[in-house]
Amino acid sequence: MKNIVRIIGGGLAGTEAAWQLARRGVAVELFEMRPQRMTEAHAGRNLGELVCSNSLRSDLLSAPAGLLKAEMRRLDSLIIRCADQHRVPAGSALAVDRDDFSRALTETVEQLAGVRVFREEVRAIPNEGILIIATGPLTSPALSEDLMARLGEEHLYFYDVISPIVTAESIDMSVAFRASRYDKGGDDYLNLPLSREEYNAFVDALIAAERVPTHTFERFVPFEGCMPIEEMADRGKDTLSFGPMRAVGLHDPRTGKRPYAVVQLRQENREKTLYNLVGFQTKMTYGSQRRVFALIPGLAGAEFVRLGSLHRNTFINAPLHLTPTLQWRRRETLFFAGQMTGVEGYIEAAATGLLAGINAAKLLGGEPTVTPPATTALGALLRYITDPERKRF
Repeated sequence: MKNIVRIIGGGLAGTEAAWQLARRGVAVELFEMRPQRMTEAHAGRNLGELVCSNSLRSDLLSAPAGLLKAEMRRLDSLIIRCADQHRVPAGSALAVDRDDFSRALTETVEQLAGVRVFREEVRAIPNEGILIIATGPLTSPALSEDLMARLGEEHLYFYDVISPIVTAESIDMSVAFRASRYDKGGDDYLNLPLSREEYNAFVDALIAAERVPTHTFERFVPFEGCMPIEEMADRGKDTLSFGPMRAVGLHDPRTGKRPYAVVQLRQENREKTLYNLVGFQTKMTYGSQRRVFALIPGLAGAEFVRLGSLHRNTFINAPLHLTPTLQWRRRETLFFAGQMTGVEGYIEAAATGLLAGINAAKLLGGEPTVTPPATTALGALLRYITDPERKRF
Protein backbone atom coordinates (compact mmCIF):
# COMPACT_ATOMS: atom_id res chain seq x y z
CA MET A 1 0.00 0.00 0.00
CA LYS A 2 1.48 3.33 -1.06
CA ASN A 3 2.80 5.33 1.92
CA ILE A 4 0.50 8.28 1.34
CA VAL A 5 -3.07 9.29 2.14
CA ARG A 6 -5.09 11.52 -0.16
CA ILE A 7 -7.72 13.83 1.26
CA ILE A 8 -10.36 15.43 -0.94
CA GLY A 9 -11.73 18.58 0.69
CA GLY A 10 -9.98 21.29 2.69
CA GLY A 11 -12.71 22.14 5.18
CA LEU A 12 -12.68 21.50 8.90
CA ALA A 13 -12.73 17.71 8.54
CA GLY A 14 -10.12 17.57 5.79
CA THR A 15 -7.64 19.86 7.52
CA GLU A 16 -8.08 18.05 10.84
CA ALA A 17 -7.46 14.70 9.13
CA ALA A 18 -4.33 16.08 7.45
CA TRP A 19 -3.02 17.31 10.82
CA GLN A 20 -3.62 13.97 12.54
CA LEU A 21 -1.89 12.10 9.70
CA ALA A 22 1.09 14.47 9.57
CA ARG A 23 1.58 14.15 13.34
CA ARG A 24 1.94 10.41 12.78
CA GLY A 25 4.52 10.80 10.02
CA VAL A 26 2.18 10.01 7.14
CA ALA A 27 2.57 11.85 3.82
CA VAL A 28 -0.61 13.65 2.75
CA GLU A 29 -1.95 15.05 -0.50
CA LEU A 30 -4.81 17.44 0.27
CA PHE A 31 -7.04 18.55 -2.61
CA GLU A 32 -9.18 21.68 -2.32
CA MET A 33 -11.01 22.99 -5.39
CA ARG A 34 -11.25 26.59 -4.20
CA PRO A 35 -10.45 29.13 -5.55
CA GLN A 36 -10.34 27.34 -8.92
CA ARG A 37 -13.98 26.38 -8.44
CA MET A 38 -16.06 28.19 -5.82
CA THR A 39 -19.25 27.10 -4.08
CA GLU A 40 -22.42 29.11 -3.59
CA ALA A 41 -21.57 29.68 0.08
CA HIS A 42 -17.79 30.18 0.30
CA ALA A 43 -16.24 33.61 -0.20
CA GLY A 44 -12.47 33.03 -0.13
CA ARG A 45 -9.60 30.63 -0.73
CA ASN A 46 -8.63 29.77 2.83
CA LEU A 47 -8.96 26.26 4.18
CA GLY A 48 -11.54 25.67 6.89
CA GLU A 49 -13.64 28.71 5.98
CA LEU A 50 -16.64 29.10 8.27
CA VAL A 51 -19.57 29.92 6.01
CA CYS A 52 -22.37 30.04 8.58
CA SER A 53 -22.00 31.14 12.20
CA ASN A 54 -18.66 32.04 13.78
CA SER A 55 -19.68 30.12 16.92
CA LEU A 56 -18.46 26.62 17.72
CA ARG A 57 -21.15 26.48 20.39
CA SER A 58 -20.85 25.88 24.12
CA ASP A 59 -17.48 25.35 25.77
CA LEU A 60 -19.04 24.05 28.99
CA LEU A 61 -18.33 20.44 29.95
CA SER A 62 -21.99 20.09 30.90
CA ALA A 63 -22.98 20.60 27.24
CA PRO A 64 -22.51 17.91 24.56
CA ALA A 65 -20.56 20.27 22.29
CA GLY A 66 -18.35 21.33 25.18
CA LEU A 67 -17.59 17.74 26.15
CA LEU A 68 -16.74 16.87 22.55
CA LYS A 69 -14.35 19.83 22.37
CA ALA A 70 -12.68 18.72 25.60
CA GLU A 71 -12.09 15.26 24.12
CA MET A 72 -10.69 16.81 20.95
CA ARG A 73 -8.29 18.98 22.96
CA ARG A 74 -6.92 15.82 24.58
CA LEU A 75 -6.40 14.37 21.10
CA ASP A 76 -4.53 17.55 20.02
CA SER A 77 -7.13 18.75 17.53
CA LEU A 78 -5.84 21.41 15.14
CA ILE A 79 -9.31 22.91 14.75
CA ILE A 80 -9.71 23.38 18.50
CA ARG A 81 -6.15 24.67 18.82
CA CYS A 82 -6.75 27.37 16.18
CA ALA A 83 -10.17 28.20 17.62
CA ASP A 84 -8.73 28.69 21.10
CA GLN A 85 -6.03 30.96 19.68
CA HIS A 86 -8.49 33.13 17.75
CA ARG A 87 -11.53 33.18 20.00
CA VAL A 88 -13.65 36.28 20.49
CA PRO A 89 -15.89 37.03 23.50
CA ALA A 90 -19.14 35.03 23.32
CA GLY A 91 -20.13 34.19 26.87
CA SER A 92 -19.80 30.47 27.57
CA ALA A 93 -19.57 29.68 23.85
CA LEU A 94 -16.40 29.29 21.79
CA ALA A 95 -16.68 31.82 18.97
CA VAL A 96 -13.84 32.84 16.67
CA ASP A 97 -12.70 35.64 14.41
CA ARG A 98 -13.57 33.70 11.27
CA ASP A 99 -10.92 35.32 9.04
CA ASP A 100 -8.06 34.95 11.52
CA PHE A 101 -9.14 31.40 12.28
CA SER A 102 -9.18 30.16 8.68
CA ARG A 103 -5.99 32.08 7.85
CA ALA A 104 -4.14 30.43 10.74
CA LEU A 105 -5.52 27.04 9.80
CA THR A 106 -4.39 27.46 6.20
CA GLU A 107 -0.89 28.59 7.14
CA THR A 108 -0.46 25.71 9.58
CA VAL A 109 -1.56 23.02 7.13
CA GLU A 110 0.43 24.43 4.21
CA GLN A 111 3.58 24.43 6.36
CA LEU A 112 3.18 20.88 7.71
CA ALA A 113 6.04 18.57 6.82
CA GLY A 114 4.88 15.88 4.44
CA VAL A 115 1.66 17.67 3.46
CA ARG A 116 1.12 18.95 -0.08
CA VAL A 117 -1.92 21.08 -0.87
CA PHE A 118 -3.31 20.98 -4.41
CA ARG A 119 -5.76 23.67 -5.51
CA GLU A 120 -7.74 21.66 -8.04
CA GLU A 121 -11.08 19.93 -8.38
CA VAL A 122 -11.24 16.14 -8.06
CA ARG A 123 -14.06 14.99 -10.30
CA ALA A 124 -13.95 11.25 -9.57
CA ILE A 125 -12.82 9.07 -6.68
CA PRO A 126 -9.46 7.37 -7.31
CA ASN A 127 -9.76 3.58 -7.30
CA GLU A 128 -6.46 2.94 -5.53
CA GLY A 129 -4.81 3.96 -2.28
CA ILE A 130 -6.12 5.21 1.04
CA LEU A 131 -8.51 8.10 0.59
CA ILE A 132 -10.55 10.39 2.85
CA ILE A 133 -13.58 12.07 1.28
CA ALA A 134 -14.26 15.28 3.21
CA THR A 135 -15.80 17.44 0.51
CA GLY A 136 -18.58 18.68 2.74
CA PRO A 137 -22.21 19.46 2.02
CA LEU A 138 -21.30 21.55 -1.04
CA THR A 139 -19.57 18.79 -2.99
CA SER A 140 -19.04 19.67 -6.66
CA PRO A 141 -21.61 18.29 -9.14
CA ALA A 142 -19.08 16.06 -10.91
CA LEU A 143 -17.82 14.37 -7.75
CA SER A 144 -21.36 14.16 -6.39
CA GLU A 145 -22.44 12.24 -9.50
CA ASP A 146 -19.49 9.89 -9.14
CA LEU A 147 -20.41 9.26 -5.52
CA MET A 148 -24.02 8.54 -6.43
CA ALA A 149 -22.89 6.01 -9.03
CA ARG A 150 -20.67 4.23 -6.50
CA LEU A 151 -23.10 4.32 -3.59
CA GLY A 152 -26.00 3.26 -5.76
CA GLU A 153 -28.40 5.92 -4.55
CA GLU A 154 -29.05 9.64 -4.55
CA HIS A 155 -27.62 11.64 -1.66
CA LEU A 156 -29.86 12.79 1.13
CA TYR A 157 -30.04 16.53 1.58
CA PHE A 158 -31.21 19.42 3.71
CA TYR A 159 -31.15 23.17 3.27
CA ASP A 160 -28.86 25.35 5.35
CA VAL A 161 -29.26 29.08 5.81
CA ILE A 162 -26.89 31.84 6.87
CA SER A 163 -27.55 34.81 9.15
CA PRO A 164 -26.70 38.44 8.28
CA ILE A 165 -23.71 40.45 9.52
CA VAL A 166 -23.82 44.22 10.18
CA THR A 167 -21.16 46.83 10.89
CA ALA A 168 -20.85 47.97 14.50
CA GLU A 169 -20.84 51.65 13.54
CA SER A 170 -24.26 51.31 11.90
CA ILE A 171 -25.93 49.96 15.07
CA ASP A 172 -27.74 52.58 17.15
CA MET A 173 -25.92 52.16 20.47
CA SER A 174 -28.44 54.38 22.25
CA VAL A 175 -30.86 51.47 21.85
CA ALA A 176 -28.48 48.54 22.41
CA PHE A 177 -27.19 47.27 25.74
CA ARG A 178 -24.43 44.77 26.51
CA ALA A 179 -25.21 41.62 28.48
CA SER A 180 -25.27 37.83 28.37
CA ARG A 181 -28.29 35.87 29.57
CA TYR A 182 -28.17 35.34 33.33
CA ASP A 183 -24.85 37.26 33.31
CA LYS A 184 -23.05 34.17 31.99
CA GLY A 185 -19.97 35.36 30.15
CA GLY A 186 -20.17 39.02 31.10
CA ASP A 187 -21.32 41.56 28.51
CA ASP A 188 -20.21 39.79 25.36
CA TYR A 189 -23.49 40.23 23.43
CA LEU A 190 -25.23 43.34 22.16
CA ASN A 191 -28.96 43.24 22.83
CA LEU A 192 -31.67 45.16 20.99
CA PRO A 193 -34.89 45.21 23.08
CA LEU A 194 -38.37 45.10 21.55
CA SER A 195 -41.72 45.96 23.09
CA ARG A 196 -44.72 43.70 22.47
CA GLU A 197 -45.94 46.06 19.75
CA GLU A 198 -42.54 46.18 18.04
CA TYR A 199 -42.24 42.40 18.25
CA ASN A 200 -45.67 41.83 16.71
CA ALA A 201 -44.97 44.24 13.86
CA PHE A 202 -41.65 42.51 13.18
CA VAL A 203 -43.20 39.02 13.14
CA ASP A 204 -46.01 40.17 10.84
CA ALA A 205 -43.43 41.56 8.41
CA LEU A 206 -41.40 38.35 8.59
CA ILE A 207 -44.37 36.15 7.73
CA ALA A 208 -45.38 38.38 4.82
CA ALA A 209 -41.85 38.78 3.40
CA GLU A 210 -40.84 37.42 0.01
CA ARG A 211 -38.65 34.31 0.19
CA VAL A 212 -36.14 32.68 -2.11
CA PRO A 213 -37.93 29.76 -3.80
CA THR A 214 -36.45 26.28 -4.01
CA HIS A 215 -36.68 24.16 -7.16
CA THR A 216 -40.15 22.77 -7.76
CA PHE A 217 -38.80 19.20 -7.77
CA GLU A 218 -37.15 19.62 -4.36
CA ARG A 219 -38.76 19.51 -0.96
CA PHE A 220 -37.54 22.23 1.41
CA VAL A 221 -35.89 20.29 4.25
CA PRO A 222 -34.24 22.75 6.66
CA PHE A 223 -31.66 21.78 9.26
CA GLU A 224 -33.68 22.03 12.49
CA GLY A 225 -30.75 23.62 14.32
CA CYS A 226 -30.48 26.34 11.68
CA MET A 227 -34.15 26.97 10.89
CA PRO A 228 -34.87 30.17 8.91
CA ILE A 229 -36.32 32.75 11.23
CA GLU A 230 -39.34 33.28 8.97
CA GLU A 231 -40.04 29.52 9.05
CA MET A 232 -40.05 29.68 12.85
CA ALA A 233 -42.46 32.62 12.71
CA ASP A 234 -44.78 30.54 10.52
CA ARG A 235 -45.15 28.05 13.38
CA GLY A 236 -46.83 30.62 15.60
CA LYS A 237 -46.59 34.27 16.51
CA ASP A 238 -44.99 33.55 19.89
CA THR A 239 -42.42 31.03 18.61
CA LEU A 240 -39.58 33.54 18.26
CA SER A 241 -40.19 34.98 21.73
CA PHE A 242 -39.48 31.50 23.11
CA GLY A 243 -36.62 30.93 20.67
CA PRO A 244 -33.82 33.21 19.42
CA MET A 245 -35.65 36.36 20.57
CA ARG A 246 -36.35 35.16 24.11
CA ALA A 247 -35.53 37.79 26.72
CA VAL A 248 -35.13 35.50 29.74
CA GLY A 249 -32.13 36.34 31.89
CA LEU A 250 -31.83 39.84 30.41
CA HIS A 251 -32.75 43.23 31.85
CA ASP A 252 -32.63 46.52 30.01
CA PRO A 253 -30.42 48.77 32.20
CA ARG A 254 -32.38 51.83 31.09
CA THR A 255 -35.70 50.50 32.40
CA GLY A 256 -34.54 47.88 34.89
CA LYS A 257 -37.10 45.52 33.37
CA ARG A 258 -36.98 42.50 31.13
CA PRO A 259 -37.87 43.41 27.52
CA TYR A 260 -40.70 41.58 25.80
CA ALA A 261 -38.18 40.25 23.25
CA VAL A 262 -34.58 40.89 22.19
CA VAL A 263 -32.37 40.50 19.17
CA GLN A 264 -28.87 39.42 20.20
CA LEU A 265 -25.78 40.34 18.18
CA ARG A 266 -22.51 38.42 18.56
CA GLN A 267 -19.07 39.83 17.90
CA GLU A 268 -17.64 38.61 14.57
CA ASN A 269 -14.03 39.78 14.82
CA ARG A 270 -11.47 40.88 17.38
CA GLU A 271 -11.71 44.50 16.31
CA LYS A 272 -15.42 44.55 17.27
CA THR A 273 -16.30 46.15 13.94
CA LEU A 274 -18.72 43.42 12.81
CA TYR A 275 -21.65 41.68 14.52
CA ASN A 276 -23.92 38.86 13.39
CA LEU A 277 -27.59 38.53 14.23
CA VAL A 278 -27.74 35.42 16.43
CA GLY A 279 -30.31 32.89 15.25
CA PHE A 280 -31.43 35.12 12.37
CA GLN A 281 -30.56 32.81 9.50
CA THR A 282 -32.96 33.50 6.67
CA LYS A 283 -33.99 32.70 3.12
CA MET A 284 -35.82 35.97 2.57
CA THR A 285 -34.87 37.84 -0.58
CA TYR A 286 -32.20 40.49 -0.13
CA GLY A 287 -34.68 43.32 -0.55
CA SER A 288 -37.00 41.83 2.04
CA GLN A 289 -34.13 41.37 4.50
CA ARG A 290 -33.16 45.03 4.35
CA ARG A 291 -36.76 46.12 4.79
CA VAL A 292 -37.75 43.68 7.55
CA PHE A 293 -34.56 43.89 9.62
CA ALA A 294 -34.78 47.70 9.57
CA LEU A 295 -37.88 47.29 11.78
CA ILE A 296 -35.67 46.05 14.62
CA PRO A 297 -34.97 48.91 17.06
CA GLY A 298 -31.35 49.94 16.64
CA LEU A 299 -31.00 48.58 13.10
CA ALA A 300 -32.95 51.20 11.16
CA GLY A 301 -29.71 52.39 9.54
CA ALA A 302 -27.87 49.07 9.59
CA GLU A 303 -25.12 48.49 7.04
CA PHE A 304 -25.03 44.83 6.00
CA VAL A 305 -21.68 43.36 5.00
CA ARG A 306 -23.38 40.00 4.47
CA LEU A 307 -27.05 39.25 3.99
CA GLY A 308 -28.61 35.92 4.83
CA SER A 309 -28.63 33.21 2.17
CA LEU A 310 -29.76 29.68 1.41
CA HIS A 311 -27.86 26.69 0.07
CA ARG A 312 -28.51 22.99 -0.30
CA ASN A 313 -26.39 20.58 1.75
CA THR A 314 -25.97 16.96 0.72
CA PHE A 315 -24.85 13.98 2.76
CA ILE A 316 -24.65 10.21 2.43
CA ASN A 317 -26.74 7.56 4.15
CA ALA A 318 -24.05 6.82 6.74
CA PRO A 319 -25.81 3.94 8.57
CA LEU A 320 -26.06 2.08 5.28
CA HIS A 321 -22.57 2.83 3.96
CA LEU A 322 -20.16 3.49 6.85
CA THR A 323 -18.62 1.47 9.66
CA PRO A 324 -18.07 3.12 13.08
CA THR A 325 -14.45 3.68 11.97
CA LEU A 326 -15.81 5.86 9.11
CA GLN A 327 -14.73 3.37 6.43
CA TRP A 328 -16.95 2.50 3.48
CA ARG A 329 -18.37 -0.95 4.05
CA ARG A 330 -17.43 -2.00 0.50
CA ARG A 331 -13.87 -0.59 0.50
CA GLU A 332 -11.81 -0.38 3.67
CA THR A 333 -9.33 2.07 2.15
CA LEU A 334 -12.06 4.68 1.57
CA PHE A 335 -12.98 6.89 4.54
CA PHE A 336 -15.64 9.59 4.79
CA ALA A 337 -15.50 12.55 7.17
CA GLY A 338 -17.20 15.86 7.86
CA GLN A 339 -20.74 17.01 7.24
CA MET A 340 -21.02 14.62 4.31
CA THR A 341 -21.39 11.84 6.90
CA GLY A 342 -24.57 13.46 8.20
CA VAL A 343 -23.19 15.12 11.33
CA GLU A 344 -24.43 18.60 12.17
CA GLY A 345 -22.08 21.39 13.22
CA TYR A 346 -18.49 22.55 12.86
CA ILE A 347 -17.14 20.61 15.84
CA GLU A 348 -18.85 17.38 14.86
CA ALA A 349 -17.46 17.69 11.33
CA ALA A 350 -13.94 18.29 12.63
CA ALA A 351 -14.26 15.39 15.09
CA THR A 352 -15.02 12.93 12.30
CA GLY A 353 -12.00 14.26 10.40
CA LEU A 354 -9.89 13.66 13.49
CA LEU A 355 -10.96 10.02 13.73
CA ALA A 356 -10.69 9.42 9.98
CA GLY A 357 -7.12 10.74 10.06
CA ILE A 358 -6.17 8.53 13.01
CA ASN A 359 -7.71 5.44 11.43
CA ALA A 360 -6.22 6.09 8.00
CA ALA A 361 -2.78 6.23 9.64
CA LYS A 362 -3.47 2.98 11.48
CA LEU A 363 -4.65 1.24 8.32
CA LEU A 364 -1.55 2.38 6.46
CA GLY A 365 0.65 1.08 9.28
CA GLY A 366 -1.07 -2.29 9.41
CA GLU A 367 -2.67 -1.60 12.80
CA PRO A 368 -6.32 -2.23 13.74
CA THR A 369 -8.56 0.79 13.28
CA VAL A 370 -10.27 2.16 16.40
CA THR A 371 -13.70 3.28 17.53
CA PRO A 372 -14.02 5.40 20.69
CA PRO A 373 -16.23 3.93 23.44
CA ALA A 374 -19.91 4.80 23.15
CA THR A 375 -19.63 6.40 26.60
CA THR A 376 -17.53 9.22 25.10
CA ALA A 377 -18.99 12.14 23.16
CA LEU A 378 -17.11 11.16 19.99
CA GLY A 379 -18.04 7.50 20.36
CA ALA A 380 -21.71 8.34 20.89
CA LEU A 381 -21.67 10.57 17.81
CA LEU A 382 -20.16 7.83 15.64
CA ARG A 383 -22.56 5.24 16.97
CA TYR A 384 -25.48 7.49 16.13
CA ILE A 385 -24.50 8.11 12.51
CA THR A 386 -23.29 4.59 11.66
CA ASP A 387 -25.81 2.36 13.45
CA PRO A 388 -27.00 -0.05 10.70
CA GLU A 389 -30.24 -0.64 12.62
CA ARG A 390 -31.26 2.97 12.12
CA LYS A 391 -34.27 3.03 9.80
CA ARG A 392 -34.44 6.79 9.31
CA PHE A 393 -31.44 9.08 8.88
